Amino acid sequence: MGAGVIQKGSGGGRRNRRRGGRARPMAEINVTPFVDVMLVLLIIFMVASPMMVVGIPVELPKTQASALPSEQEEPLAVTVDAKGQISIQDTVVAEDELLDKLRAIASERKSDRVYLRADGTVPYDTVVKVMGMMSAGGFSNISLVTDSGGKGRDAAGGTK
Repeated sequence: MGAGVIQKGSGGGRRNRRRGGRARPMAEINVTPFVDVMLVLLIIFMVASPMMVVGIPVELPKTQASALPSEQEEPLAVTVDAKGQISIQDTVVAEDELLDKLRAIASERKSDRVYLRADGTVPYDTVVKVMGMMSAGGFSNISLVTDSGGKGRDAAGGTK
């Protein structure tokens, strides 16, 4: 595949006579299969990467909190956009139906973890109300999603 054999030439110098006329292996590496595999992987990642983003665009607040470890089960995300619309994953849900839907989802899931994504312009009372419904719906492990790189506070309370 990657190595070839150099045939005995017409020169027939001292080196070939010592080896008994054997052909010596070629010491070149064929990189074409490697390049082909890398191009296929590049195309796969280019196609798959847009699908990894949660569908509803919100402007998340910035914090210095670190990311949470990943799970085996697909994470459940509840989103509150700038208009105050509530969505579970990509499906828009009316506020009065949210509790019933969360209870139905909680009964089918192993994990009680849920991610709350709220636009930074949404009033605090709306976010807390949604968190209360999530807790009443059977999800006791609620994580708030933020963007990293925001301003933090040091131990003395000053801005970093």
